[in-house]
Amino acid sequence: MEQLSRNFFLFLSKNKFFTKMAKRYGLQFGAARFVAGEDIDKAVNVIKELNKKGLVVTIDYLGEFVDNEKEANEMADYSIKAIEAIGRENILSQLSLKLTSLGLDISEEIVLNNMRRILDAAKENDVFVTIDMEDYSRCEKTLDIFKQLRADYDNIGTVIQAYLYRTAADIEDLNSYSPNLRLVKGAYKESSEVAFPEKKDVDENFKKIIKMHLLNGNYTAVATHDEAIIEYTKKLAAKENIPTSQFEFQMLYGIMPERQVELAEEGYTMRVYVPFGRDWYGYFMRRLAERPANVAFILRGMMKK
Repeated sequence: MEQLSRNFFLFLSKNKFFTKMAKRYGLQFGAARFVAGEDIDKAVNVIKELNKKGLVVTIDYLGEFVDNEKEANEMADYSIKAIEAIGRENILSQLSLKLTSLGLDISEEIVLNNMRRILDAAKENDVFVTIDMEDYSRCEKTLDIFKQLRADYDNIGTVIQAYLYRTAADIEDLNSYSPNLRLVKGAYKESSEVAFPEKKDVDENFKKIIKMHLLNGNYTAVATHDEAIIEYTKKLAAKENIPTSQFEFQMLYGIMPERQVELAEEGYTMRVYVPFGRDWYGYFMRRLAERPANVAFILRGMMKK
């Protein structure tokens, strides 16, 4: 039943009709729990409150699958606006983004030009930028672009997904770039030809790549709400004398907020992934797909209205 629910919400996440309707009607039906408003000003207010609790942040101006150059350039412009707001407000935040929102599916030239504009602004404002990983069909292109940009910029990282068979090889291949990587389980529906179909295998691969990347001496962001993975990382760091300055935990805005504060109080860097913007629908559906408890929460909220 859980797998059926996951597949259903992942299917909805790619529905263009519902995406348009969501933009029209705004953050209703519980999405506000996971999305910090539709503009950067609202996101800044959320970040300030999280910073007060000892939490650091990465913000994501939501958008994906852009199919024209004008919209891709506008997405880049707004990412730069967000970076400038981080610098101006002196808040503890990085920036995350998706290459499909910047023209990945249009041309490599467009996406690289937009990324260079963003990274130049980020360097001026001392902001780190992480390229989010998308579905498997875009994995190779994303890593190729990351490598090109990493040669010229030191304020850039990317994401590696544990549910893909190729992941351990990618960790080794990227090691020469001394990369700052966010390690995740993965949130897209993929074929068993390219991804582990069983959760237990994904979990074991997750632990494997966490260990590989940390022992390679690289900065590691462990993005998970899985307590077993969190405890594994803590014990590994203690056993191998890995300083807390070499890794951090990351969680999504609106999920397990009390645990986020606990980890910060324990002395770990705890970064909250805070999305904002009008194009929230696909992100929201993937969050519902990930955890059945999220669906129950939303339904309870709707019943109270």
